[in-house]
Amino acid sequence: MKALWGLVRLVVLLVAVQAIREQLSLPPEERTWFGRIGPVPYDFRIPTLERLQSAYWNPDDDRLFSDRVFGVGWAVNFAQILRIVRELQEQQRQMSA
Repeated sequence: MKALWGLVRLVVLLVAVQAIREQLSLPPEERTWFGRIGPVPYDFRIPTLERLQSAYWNPDDDRLFSDRVFGVGWAVNFAQILRIVRELQEQQRQMSA
């Protein structure tokens, strides 16, 4: 398990380095500091409350995972986790009734 976490950290570091390299290769006026390296999202902009809420608590978004607000990878939409838990509880109630 320790080796797996080491591999995950290495991949995150490599994606971050590649993202920074990609941004620095652009002229300054074209740098956005967010995007994707393959399927992996990155965002190095200063987080805002709106982006934090959109990533971590967005009941209007059906996705369980959204782009991370700062750094590399994905964020968990806790509103969807709550919805899933409630649906499972309701199914359980219906099965036991």
